[in-house]
Amino acid sequence: MPIIKTDRESIIKESVALFKIHGYHNTTMANIGEACGLIKGSMYHYFKSKEQIGLESLKYIHEYFNQHIFSIAYQTHLSDKDKMIQFVKKNDEYFLKSAGGCLLGNLALEAAHDLPEFKEEIVAYFTNWEHALIEILKNNFDSHLSKEIASEVVASWQGAIMMMNLYDNSDSYLRIGKKLIAKFD
Repeated sequence: MPIIKTDRESIIKESVALFKIHGYHNTTMANIGEACGLIKGSMYHYFKSKEQIGLESLKYIHEYFNQHIFSIAYQTHLSDKDKMIQFVKKNDEYFLKSAGGCLLGNLALEAAHDLPEFKEEIVAYFTNWEHALIEILKNNFDSHLSKEIASEVVASWQGAIMMMNLYDNSDSYLRIGKKLIAKFD
């Protein structure tokens, strides 16, 4: 294996892919190092532990969603329907092209009970997802119904992501976005 020069972000990106496909507990520092072209010992120059890489990976994806997807809900120049269309489109772009499903959803099931700092980041991510949906829905539904819809949609989307990866079929996943957009017709 040739040794290459890398950086923290490249390691995090490789780690995200490995954690999504193989799980947190089944991914070793050696696996991550190999995917990055580093020997296992070199990984410790960038991160003190696999737990730190895992947490940084969760934060990385959370920040990606904050910047590229959740932020759509707060764009005042778009109508609520256009916000929802863009929101669904950006989710689709991410999840339909991303092997292994949702890192935060996967690790919520696998590691959140063992690693409280993971749970904290995962809760913040899902809370931000719900808040972004509430922001889009609030002008069309009362606050209680907006919160209820947002909570159900995030749960449905996560389940659909799991089923899409399990059955290699995106139909149920795509229906959720269509139903969301249809709420504005």
